Amino acid sequence: MLFLYTSELGNCRPKRWDEALEKPPVDYSEIFEDMAGQVPGLTIWEIENFYPNRIVDAAHGKFYEADCYIVLKTSMDENQSLNWEIYFWIGEKAPLDKRACSAIHAVNLRNYLGAQCRTIREEQGDESEEFLALFETPITYIEGGRTSSGFYTVEDMNFETRLYRVHPTGPSIHLEPVAVTTDSLDPNFVFILDTGMKIFVWNGKKAKNTLKSKARLMCEKINKNERKNKAEIISEATGSESKEFWTILGAPEGEKPEEPPKEHVDVNFTPVTPRLYQVQLGMGYLELPQVEVPHGKLVNTLLNSKHVYILDCYLDVFVWIGKKSTRLVNAAAVKLSEELFNMIDRPEYARVARVREGTESQIFKAKFIGWDEVIAVDFTRTAASVRKTGADLTQWARKQETKADLYALFMPRQPPMPAAEAMQLADEWNEDLEAMEALVLDGKKFVKLPQEEMGTFYSQDCYVFLCRYWMPMPDEVDEPTSGLADDDADDFQWVCYFWQGRDASNMGWLTFTFTLQKKFKALFGDKLEVVRTYQQQENMKFLAHFKRKFIVKRGSRRKSKEEKPQVEFYQMRSNGSALYTRLVQIQPDASLLNSAFCYILNVPFEQDDSGIVYVWIGSKSDPDEARLIQEIAEEMFNSPWVTLQVLSEGEEPDNFFWVGLGGKKPYEKDATFMEYTRLFRCSNEKGYFSVSEKCSDFCQDDLADDDIMILDNGEQVFLWLGANCSEVEIKLAYKSAQVYIQHLRAKQPDKPRKLFLTLKSKESRRFTKCFHGWGAHKRPPE
Repeated sequence: MLFLYTSELGNCRPKRWDEALEKPPVDYSEIFEDMAGQVPGLTIWEIENFYPNRIVDAAHGKFYEADCYIVLKTSMDENQSLNWEIYFWIGEKAPLDKRACSAIHAVNLRNYLGAQCRTIREEQGDESEEFLALFETPITYIEGGRTSSGFYTVEDMNFETRLYRVHPTGPSIHLEPVAVTTDSLDPNFVFILDTGMKIFVWNGKKAKNTLKSKARLMCEKINKNERKNKAEIISEATGSESKEFWTILGAPEGEKPEEPPKEHVDVNFTPVTPRLYQVQLGMGYLELPQVEVPHGKLVNTLLNSKHVYILDCYLDVFVWIGKKSTRLVNAAAVKLSEELFNMIDRPEYARVARVREGTESQIFKAKFIGWDEVIAVDFTRTAASVRKTGADLTQWARKQETKADLYALFMPRQPPMPAAEAMQLADEWNEDLEAMEALVLDGKKFVKLPQEEMGTFYSQDCYVFLCRYWMPMPDEVDEPTSGLADDDADDFQWVCYFWQGRDASNMGWLTFTFTLQKKFKALFGDKLEVVRTYQQQENMKFLAHFKRKFIVKRGSRRKSKEEKPQVEFYQMRSNGSALYTRLVQIQPDASLLNSAFCYILNVPFEQDDSGIVYVWIGSKSDPDEARLIQEIAEEMFNSPWVTLQVLSEGEEPDNFFWVGLGGKKPYEKDATFMEYTRLFRCSNEKGYFSVSEKCSDFCQDDLADDDIMILDNGEQVFLWLGANCSEVEIKLAYKSAQVYIQHLRAKQPDKPRKLFLTLKSKESRRFTKCFHGWGAHKRPPE
């Protein structure tokens, strides 16, 4: 058994230096198909328009002189592991873009597969024997090139003149092709006459203003996305059309028709429902199944880059070609579209158009809901002007679909982390910590923090902690070790934590950015990670390094040494996990006591440096926290002139204890709110109204002025309004809070909640008790 054990260890080896290099996070899934290199055999891609395009097996061994190819040989060894050989073949007359892209994508393919082989360059007429052995028959060269170059070529663009009738379809518009004649015009609609470099917009007398605005916007998009802003958009008003406009529509000598356009189209016209087909290769034949459209609404997510689709809109038949589709299917789709076009009678102005993924026209995009649609609101009119037309805005608003995400309100509360799990997590992080250097901003520069002050923070100061973490490299079992030292297989990561007190200015961060951060970056390079953290918003890993002895004092470190000692009152509290334990200085007030927590009260004497320090242990507090706060008190006030007294709840002396707290006052003896407290944030920063839950270790600074918060303490639900929130947010948040209360009635019938409204700086004690270390709100700089 011992021999087997040592033998297994002998097969372990550390990664080589090149294997340990971090690969760039590049996604090649849009370049190569998922099954590339996963099946033994030969796979060949040709370079077309900067990208590899897979060719059929029948074309293997036939190379065009003006093209470049990537050849992948996949094989399987005795251990059933895949091995790869990657070649890129360059034709003698291939242009520069194909040569460069074949080499680049060959490396991309190697990274995509995670292959250890190198890419091998093969030139026409000078191929290696290994490359020639890949093919069963001798390779052949074909004159010319089969694929097009990716570089733009200067050529005259040919446009076909088309006339579109614009119809409203919900929030967007529909462009219906019509015959390019004067008889097609109708005063109830807007028409777009597209001649290529000139786009005419004809506005009927009875056409709605919203239709006119959206038609104009559509022309602007066509000009920007398809004509490179070189086209001219001309508005034609009824009765004052230009001669050129009538000439294009076929009027004799460009003269205006004697009779004005007549109404001949139903205003409630419904376009033909488009049908989407997917082109597939069957067993020796082509298949054209119709794609199922959910709810009868076309969306662009139905189009897959690996396939080719035919969209039949009766007057327009589009062939959409995905980037990853094969050339054989592309050619078949064009032929099928022509046959599909001729199967039924269509007007003379109906057309077949080929569309490639990424270069879709606006006319094609308009067939799909929500795909780069024209703006759904007419901003050229005010609500007052619309109301004058007799439109019922209330009825219109009710029909609008408002997206809202209230999923967080129905999720269960996050359970607290068990103490054993928290301690295990802290031990693992501290075991990886090799060293930690602490600095504090003193004046205009950072100085080393004395060891005795480690773990003590001031709300007006900024601190820097440079941590060195041991990062063990995973062993591999490919080859036996060759006497390499253990330390060589390890690596280190440097994390710089910048801690900023809630009363400190941003000048400390700027000082750090232009001084220490630059030095650390020069020393450690890419191994350095900078984490900016704020008071009472620290992450678990940072807090774990202080072993639950994390103290936050008010004021600044420098002033605390110069000023006269004052009464200090501290509360120990952990929110959701023992790792979130903090001892935070609060206002000395007896009403802030709670039987579920532990406190430290420092009452200095005026005559000298002596004083009394009380450790108050609540009757319902955690015994582990009671032990911990006594240790902290002994370390904080380790002086022969200070008397330390440990008091259990109910044993308080009548002299200095209550005097230090401003007199005896009633306080809460129940802290069951800790088991129910939840804080939700209501915001519209995503473009729609959404509710998200803050973690259990939330703090006062999570209350943002731009948002609305929902706080649940187990008895009341508070709707907290920020100073800059909008009226729409308030209404939606109010409805959300009602939904949350209704949901809790079913889940917790024994804990009915009441809804309360609270404003910033007007919070009651029932609200503030849910926050650790509540103080005055920060004021933005004037």
